[in-house]
Amino acid sequence: MTSPRPETPGRQPAAVGLILLGVVLLAFNLRPAAVSVGPLLAEIRGAVGLSSAAAGVLTSLPVLAFSGFGALTPRLARLLGLHRTTLLAVVAVTVGLLGRVLVPVPLPFLLFSALALAGMAAANVLLPSLIKLHFPKRLGRVTAIYTTAMAIGLTGALLLTVPVAEALSSWRWGLGVWAVLGLIAAIPWLRLAGQDRGRTVATGPRAISVSQVARTRLGLAMALFFGLQSMQAYIAFGWYPQLWRDAGYSPAAASALVALLAGVSIPLSFVIPGLAARRDDQRAVGFALLACYPVGFVVLLIDPYLFAIPAALLLGTGGCVFPLALTLLGLRARTAEGTASLSSFVQAGGYLLAGLGPFGFGWLHNVTGGWQVPLIVLLVLVAPLALLMSYIGRPALIEDQISTPPPESAR
Repeated sequence: MTSPRPETPGRQPAAVGLILLGVVLLAFNLRPAAVSVGPLLAEIRGAVGLSSAAAGVLTSLPVLAFSGFGALTPRLARLLGLHRTTLLAVVAVTVGLLGRVLVPVPLPFLLFSALALAGMAAANVLLPSLIKLHFPKRLGRVTAIYTTAMAIGLTGALLLTVPVAEALSSWRWGLGVWAVLGLIAAIPWLRLAGQDRGRTVATGPRAISVSQVARTRLGLAMALFFGLQSMQAYIAFGWYPQLWRDAGYSPAAASALVALLAGVSIPLSFVIPGLAARRDDQRAVGFALLACYPVGFVVLLIDPYLFAIPAALLLGTGGCVFPLALTLLGLRARTAEGTASLSSFVQAGGYLLAGLGPFGFGWLHNVTGGWQVPLIVLLVLVAPLALLMSYIGRPALIEDQISTPPPESAR
């Protein structure tokens, strides 16, 4: 049994506008819970009593939650419906963000953080599928809109968390203010959840499972690429504030530098998905972005204080392979169901790999007593990213790499 065909976007502009509003507001909420902790990590550890091990868990929770809960999302969407699951994800983000600033001890703080990140993980997987379902002919344009909104939310969290905490004399306000965004984002999804009444997700022979995607070369390559680029990003958000503080910058200035790194993606996120969607082959776009990584690492290695701004700009530009990766999720599948399964496997597997990054980067820093060796390792990891881009950037569809069994009548 398959779901009814989605309404043609042009026939119901008000409904399409509500969907687009819901997507944009949801995208704003996909990063604050993960990145607002880094700039205030020292203050949080002192107030909540987080040990070094617990702090390591906290900085790795985003990628671990994205991996674990992202893998469960397609099944949950089949049970509840795509739009209801999205609403549930928004509620989880909001409750988690609010709950963690109200507790005084480590375990509940980590659990509420995990809840917020579980909601973010589910929404990460659902968004490409929602766009494929509602905007199949405007995939590049709408992906550009939501990745730009995501970049604005990311940059805002990095840039404003410390000033808000300082202005209100508490790190709890600095983190808790982002729960307001979750409350606002839930409003359109309360109405959109009604679209799932009477619908079921495709479960017939044409449906694509996550396990089928896992057995394809394209799925594996995209998961590895997603994992390595996410590793770069979450190391940057988790550890670069401390790197720049050690180099001589104040906490607010170090946070602003990471915000600059993230802020580069705001204009580029608006351009890259459309540029990629208009091409049959996305390799040139990917290589141009990846080329910024080595230059950025070299200038950061030379002098992290003097060259902090050019390093942030270059590394931020390299990190814009992320909106490209999200665009590829929609371009490499024929249907919304295929996009959901591809998105789930790529993000779950990718984030599982990326989870090694913050731990490994911190371990190398502790062992070597500096930042140079960890940065050199990140520089070396750009090479496999380029090799993977040479494969996933070529035209291909995940369905063409999945062998489907013949129908019963043909057996």
